[in-house]
Amino acid sequence: MEISVTVLWLGLLIVLLVIEAATLGLTTIWFAGGALAAFLAALLHVPLPVQIGLFFVVSLALLIFTRPVAVRFMNQKTEKTNVDSLLGKKAVVTETIENLKGTGRVQIKGVDWAARTKEDGSAIEPGAVVTVTEVQGVKLIVDSYRD
Repeated sequence: MEISVTVLWLGLLIVLLVIEAATLGLTTIWFAGGALAAFLAALLHVPLPVQIGLFFVVSLALLIFTRPVAVRFMNQKTEKTNVDSLLGKKAVVTETIENLKGTGRVQIKGVDWAARTKEDGSAIEPGAVVTVTEVQGVKLIVDSYRD
């Protein structure tokens, strides 16, 4: 009986690790840790109810205490993409920006964008460097660049 329970824990551990390797989403790794603890307990001939309890306690502890750290570590290398990456960047005005006339274009990262300022009444001439403060639809909202 002891060998079959040990094999059961080992099988569960392998299945959970295969699922984790396939998804890479930190979904089953916590339970794989619990299965490892229960497997080691089975090798030491610990009674089955203790093995089961150990599986749940270790899995829950790993889930509660290490998941937030692991998620934060995995997400720290996430780069902003597309429009989000433009916020705070510098752009060069290619056409006078005048909100009241509805004109204005800037170039940023080699792409031409329609641009407006936050406040009406001010004009920014071509060649000026501006900072992208927000995006509204397909228009960049810019502000005069300050060092």
